[in-house]
Amino acid sequence: MTMLPDLLRLTAPVRETLDTLPASKALIGVGTDGQPVAIDLDDAAHVRVTTIGGGGSSTILRTLTAQFLHHGAHALVLDMKRISQPWARGLPTVTYRADVADIHDALTGLATELRRRIDVIDRHGSDVGLLRLVVVFENGDATLRRLARHWETVRRPGDPQESPAITALIEVLFAGRMARMNVLFDGDPSINALGPEGREQFGTVILGRVPTSTWRRFAPAARPAPQHRGHLNRGRVHVVQGSTAHQTQVLTLTDPEALGRATGAC
Repeated sequence: MTMLPDLLRLTAPVRETLDTLPASKALIGVGTDGQPVAIDLDDAAHVRVTTIGGGGSSTILRTLTAQFLHHGAHALVLDMKRISQPWARGLPTVTYRADVADIHDALTGLATELRRRIDVIDRHGSDVGLLRLVVVFENGDATLRRLARHWETVRRPGDPQESPAITALIEVLFAGRMARMNVLFDGDPSINALGPEGREQFGTVILGRVPTSTWRRFAPAARPAPQHRGHLNRGRVHVVQGSTAHQTQVLTLTDPEALGRATGAC
């Protein structure tokens, strides 16, 4: 077992590792065996990041998003706080939405795009070369609650009871892998509108500074559950993939580094 570093930054060796990864993969960090810990969106389409306050979820989403943008993906950033991913604002490959009405419209638009992509695949085959679209969902739980309340205020007689924006997100979680639409979600889906079916679609779960009870709820198949000691090390998480949990020191990209990686400048 290798001692994890206190901080993992974009050094030359790390950059070399990033450059070897295919477009479907992104580096999360390094494990206790000294090997890279990565996600592959072609294998496990969606990622959930769950931390306590100040646990670094926005940093993780920033680092992952920049890597996918580097490989030509586009991103839809949903950031009700407006300050979580400022580096991505203004990029031609990024759509940034912060107002709840705009987030509602963006998500319902995803449902239309999902159907379009599935139609293209049905007509031309799965190797048609669709552009990857990464949906970066910041502060997910509060945003979903706001979306539900927004729908209550604008819903007209005859409209569905459930928010079509939330329904669209669930549809993307179920069918997004085939359509190359992937969700990076910051939050605790056990208490939001996604329900157990939506929660099960996250093939990679990143847990940072969470108590054992949260571990058991989100990753019951992974053993053993770590004893909660606060994980005070900056960037120290557990990456759960299937029944395996990797203690990991995450790669930390600053805003300028993320921008540089996304645009190919570094």
